Amino acid sequence: MALSQKLEIRQSQSLVMTPQLMQAIKLLQLSNLDLVAYVEAELERNPLLERAEGEDGEPANPREEQGEREEPSAAGENPDDPYEGAAGERGGEDDLPDWLETQLDTDAAGIADRLDTDLGNVFQDEPGKPPEEAAPAMPDDSWQQVPSRQPVSSEDYNLEAFVAEERSLADHLAMQLGLAVTDPTMRLVGQAIINEIDDAGYLQADVAGIADRLGAPVALVEETLALVQTFDPSGVGARDLAECIAIQLRERDRFDPAMQALVSHLDLVARRDLATLRRLCGVDEEDLADMLAEIRALNPKPGNAFGTTHVQPVIPDVMVRPGPDGGWLVGLNSATLPRVLVNQSYYASVARVKKSDTDKAYLAECLQSANWLVKSLDQRARTILKVATEIVRQQDAFLAEGVQHLRPLNLKTIAEAIGMHESTVSRVTSNKYMATTRGIFELKYFFTAAIASAEGGEAHSAEAVRFRIRKLIDEEPADAILSDDTIVKILRDSGVDIARRTVAKYREAMRIPSSVQRRREKQAAG
Repeated sequence: MALSQKLEIRQSQSLVMTPQLMQAIKLLQLSNLDLVAYVEAELERNPLLERAEGEDGEPANPREEQGEREEPSAAGENPDDPYEGAAGERGGEDDLPDWLETQLDTDAAGIADRLDTDLGNVFQDEPGKPPEEAAPAMPDDSWQQVPSRQPVSSEDYNLEAFVAEERSLADHLAMQLGLAVTDPTMRLVGQAIINEIDDAGYLQADVAGIADRLGAPVALVEETLALVQTFDPSGVGARDLAECIAIQLRERDRFDPAMQALVSHLDLVARRDLATLRRLCGVDEEDLADMLAEIRALNPKPGNAFGTTHVQPVIPDVMVRPGPDGGWLVGLNSATLPRVLVNQSYYASVARVKKSDTDKAYLAECLQSANWLVKSLDQRARTILKVATEIVRQQDAFLAEGVQHLRPLNLKTIAEAIGMHESTVSRVTSNKYMATTRGIFELKYFFTAAIASAEGGEAHSAEAVRFRIRKLIDEEPADAILSDDTIVKILRDSGVDIARRTVAKYREAMRIPSSVQRRREKQAAG
């Protein structure tokens, strides 16, 4: 087949992701914290953007808030240069207006006459003052006797102003290492070990790995680790839970052979296999109960007392409250919505004096970016409100009756109801939260899988089924523990068609032990 070249004209459609469209999509999926950070960066980058009036308690233009006005310039004066005189040149002191002369009057006598007060102790060091009015010379040892201009009373003393910042676990251990170790080599190894200890107090690195990285003998690392494990808090530096408990028991002088056997079989303690534990430890039932109570009194995460991780509270994006007519009122949380404006007056003033083509292009780009950001923020708020309103309409029974009435819902249902694409609804529900009368929930919480009805009726929500499983297990008596098969039978009798493996999966996801373990725990508690 011969190859040839030719020119053709074809017409086709394609979706082009413009930078503005990409920005709008990005803003739509940002959480309120990320959105605030993004807007702050844009405010610093774009000179045409400014905060809307009233945000953070600050006016959009402080000069206008203070009542300052620009005086109209005299005939022949340049309005762009407030310092320009009538002849087009900047005037000297004699040309200053009266109000400026008043502001520049720094003479002590003039200020004292104008304010009707005595300023003798304020202008003691003023140049040109007569010698008899100058401040007396300070004696050589006066640095020990400097008085305060305003005596500090014990009532005004604020101790919190001198409180140091919170000390981390690493700082606490490093301080003890400096006091306990004088050898520089061991101190270096000890600092490397401290750096590998997590916030809970456990060593996350292998001893051999630390020795290989530092080029030190393994025996030296083991010796230093044993020293670090004696530091406060008790149990720090352990490599697992058994070693952490063993360290704390040694400090209490309670690590006897029976306790050693108990600590080495913590898996049996978790399964509540008391019969096997009594046989391995060689103790009776009463002694075993005392040993278990002693272990429960220990701290499994000794480093948590020095945790420096700050928990960021969830700030809801949507507020839902009951309406006067029995419905629900849905509104946006204004505290999470950054309010920015385009400073048109500043743009107009700068546009009149711009010179080069580069300046014109930069100014046009800033104006376009500012306008699009304001438009994108408004569109984002409208989209979130539209999606949240439809979610509330779909899950009205949940808000009124509780989680057991949560309906199965997917993105497609919401998208078809509001006339949007599923991807848009997915972005809206990411990292967004709704405050209701039943608590704060992520928007994705309301989207659950459907479980068929045993009677052919309306499907059940997976979250509602999980709630029913937990409720059945919480209400089971100690002498009639419910197995997974029994739970399946109860649910099917109530109209939920569910398999046994699904019940087991939901139970494990909720961290509920099996029926055997629950029976042992309740018998031991009884």
